[in-house]
Amino acid sequence: MAGILAWFWNERFWLPHNVTWADLKSTEEATFPQAEDLYLAFPLAFAVFMVRMVFERFIAKPCALGLKVQANGPQKAQPNAILEKVFTAITKHPDEKRLEGLSKQLDWDVRSIQRWFRQRRNQEKPSTLRRFCESSWRFTFYLYIFTYGSRLLKKSPWLWNTRQCWIGYPTQPLMPEVHYYYIVELSYYWSVMFSQFIDIKRKDFGIMFTHHIVTVILLTISYTVNFTRVGTLTLCLHDAVDVVLEAAKMANYCKFQKLCDFLFLMFAVVFIITRLGIYPLWILNTTMFELPEIVGGFPALSIFIILLLILQVLHCFWSYLIVKAAYKAISKGKAGKWNPLHARDDRSDVESSSDEETSVPHSKNPHNSATTNGTSGTNGTNGYLTGGNSAEEH
Repeated sequence: MAGILAWFWNERFWLPHNVTWADLKSTEEATFPQAEDLYLAFPLAFAVFMVRMVFERFIAKPCALGLKVQANGPQKAQPNAILEKVFTAITKHPDEKRLEGLSKQLDWDVRSIQRWFRQRRNQEKPSTLRRFCESSWRFTFYLYIFTYGSRLLKKSPWLWNTRQCWIGYPTQPLMPEVHYYYIVELSYYWSVMFSQFIDIKRKDFGIMFTHHIVTVILLTISYTVNFTRVGTLTLCLHDAVDVVLEAAKMANYCKFQKLCDFLFLMFAVVFIITRLGIYPLWILNTTMFELPEIVGGFPALSIFIILLLILQVLHCFWSYLIVKAAYKAISKGKAGKWNPLHARDDRSDVESSSDEETSVPHSKNPHNSATTNGTSGTNGTNGYLTGGNSAEEH
């Protein structure tokens, strides 16, 4: 194992010319980043996860209930072994042919089976209370770590002059504040990367997982080779956006729509400015141009650049989704509903309103079918009228 590690951490690959690992050894006069420090991130990641559990249970949940956040989950579908087997083993969205077959088998009308499947799908959706607790934890952490990073960078010479990230390398001493900043951030991202498998599943799971992996790799490598100055800039730049986003989500779950719209608009502006403006002008520019000019090129530099460019690709993708949502809403004359957070929750509300109809299955006689159709046309939530399959189509 020692031989494999020595081969992997070849200084001729990871370090600039004329720089060796001996130059990065801590002395009595100065402290430098040591790879062994990163082992602290694993127990701290577990500690961060436990702090999160306590925070959500004893702080976030009481706050949510005090703000009248909906605590109850969706209505459960009545037990049915045949439909449950189809749902779990075959499909959660049966087509028309399968619905007709189940209708004949159970002597239910098609609409009652559709309603059962909607209710069963909704059972797997997390409640608004759980979403609020998760967002409040992330908001609290990002607010704390962004505040800490901002105060740290305000005193640093490399905040407004990124060339200072490389001047004096590799003999740039590691400040205790930077060490703490790095270890806490790395611990958080390790905890998030693993807890993501038990957290609320979102459509961008794969993209976020890729983002977390790239972030952990960048934090690990940049700390090991003492690129911590540019690392602190990157961390603080990203945390600024996440604070506003989680605040917008919390406002959305509390049904404070005007506040949510304002915060999401702020998030969109800050996101585009920081990720498409400051990030390339600060981070990419100093890594791709100022670093080779001051320190010199080396093979591992291409690894840094590729990872940073992957982040930029993700930034462009998310910016595209934000701009697309805004343009689509404005072009349809619904500027007040451009917020994708509202769009997602509106969809959930519509489905819930349809599912709150009576869950007793109807037989296929004409009288019961007419009663069902007559009832469904007037039941709605938040001004939406739902009927037939309209809830599924929203």
